[in-house]
Amino acid sequence: MKYQSIDTIAVHGGHTPDPVTGARAVPIYQTTAYQFKDADHAARLFDLAEPGYIYTRLNNPTVEVLENRMSMLEGGTGAVATSSGQFAEFMVFTSIAEAGDEIITTNRLYGGTNNLFFSTFKKLGIKFIGIDHDDFEAIEGAITDKTKGIYLETVSNPGNDIPNMEKVAEIAHRNGLPLIVDNTYPTPYLCRPKDFGADVVIHSVTKFLGGHGNSMGGVAVDLGTFDWAASGRFPGFTEPDPSYHGVVYSETFGNMALAVKMRVQIMRDIGGCMTPMNAFLLLQGIETLHLRMERHVENAGRVARFLEGHPAVERVSYPDLDGNKNAERLKKYLPKGSGAMLSFELKGGYESGKAFIEGVELATHLTNLGDTRTLVTHPASTTHRQLSTEQKQAAGIGEGLIRMSIGIEGSEDILADLEQALAKAEQV
Repeated sequence: MKYQSIDTIAVHGGHTPDPVTGARAVPIYQTTAYQFKDADHAARLFDLAEPGYIYTRLNNPTVEVLENRMSMLEGGTGAVATSSGQFAEFMVFTSIAEAGDEIITTNRLYGGTNNLFFSTFKKLGIKFIGIDHDDFEAIEGAITDKTKGIYLETVSNPGNDIPNMEKVAEIAHRNGLPLIVDNTYPTPYLCRPKDFGADVVIHSVTKFLGGHGNSMGGVAVDLGTFDWAASGRFPGFTEPDPSYHGVVYSETFGNMALAVKMRVQIMRDIGGCMTPMNAFLLLQGIETLHLRMERHVENAGRVARFLEGHPAVERVSYPDLDGNKNAERLKKYLPKGSGAMLSFELKGGYESGKAFIEGVELATHLTNLGDTRTLVTHPASTTHRQLSTEQKQAAGIGEGLIRMSIGIEGSEDILADLEQALAKAEQV
């Protein structure tokens, strides 16, 4: 049965009761390997001539349910789950690029992504070029014969800016490039990047999709919309792979070429697989995604309006607020709301930021987001501490900036905690 509602997909997608036991919940297949029927069966699996299970580094029945569900939620043709969101990014870009290639990205990035792109990938010879996501002329001008893709965040972390996804997708596709989008903040419940031209979606499932702060995981979804052969830029998809008896991914796997290539090359050789137990726990979170996101958005709106009127706060970045510069894009890309993430700048700068962070009692000070609990972070002293002053300014990160992930607690308790913590910040 094909499900019409994303709510139903979140609960049922990719799974039917176990045919042997009748178990309704997804079983945890806690195994490293799988018995072959015979030598010919094993050979077909290793030749990619038949689907099946070989080794849990490559695939696992529990993890496969999560992959299938995420693919359905994002409207994709296939997905690969990983040990973390960071590894999902690594897997995508090492599948489409190699030493000497370039990727165009926004300069408004999550700090961990920024380090991965501009430090670690630099060591591998893959160059990332950071450009303001609204500077369309600069984006197009940066494209060369070495360029392999363009990368955006649906909502920037932590600035909460929304890019013009359709415009950037048009530039990418006109130049034979895929658009890759990190959709961690809004989740597919609030935004489906495929509807606006994306070709690949990446998630840190650790965050809102899992939702309970108990399991690490990432996923990359192949949306099946990019023609790797027609582009002429991707010999890794159009030329024989000697490590798999000369298979040509674009010919053999069509609109699933990237999903297969990520699994049988990067996961096979580098690892970074998701554990069956984490997949099970993350699936429990996804089942309530639609309910939680409604409450997250409701609470975040109340918090944003409270902060907007507080004398200790210089500015609030939350697209859902009246008069926010992202208002028109919000209506287009995220009509149900931008999510639970907001940031605000304290007038007292770095020391006020520290005082606020150390003063919260209900909210938790840690480096994470997307929990049922309200979480607070001071990016200047944590997630973006490694960036230069110029890089922080370009990303919209002030010394007194606080990033909040609003939980699903009672909003009156969240507001009371903020009020007393802000009073402490004002005393600095």
